[in-house]
Amino acid sequence: MHLTSAPHLLPITSLLAGLFLLLAPRVVSFAVAVYLIFVGLLGLNAIYHIVK
Repeated sequence: MHLTSAPHLLPITSLLAGLFLLLAPRVVSFAVAVYLIFVGLLGLNAIYHIVK
């Protein structure tokens, strides 16, 4: 299945993301922090098997 509208979505998405970053940098920082903590916990769990 080909999505012919996909090339048009990338510039619009990046423009909206850029505007969101300008308007709400605190929300983005919070989302990045939550993501990094989640990935870190998953990585530690993979090494040490904290949660089975």
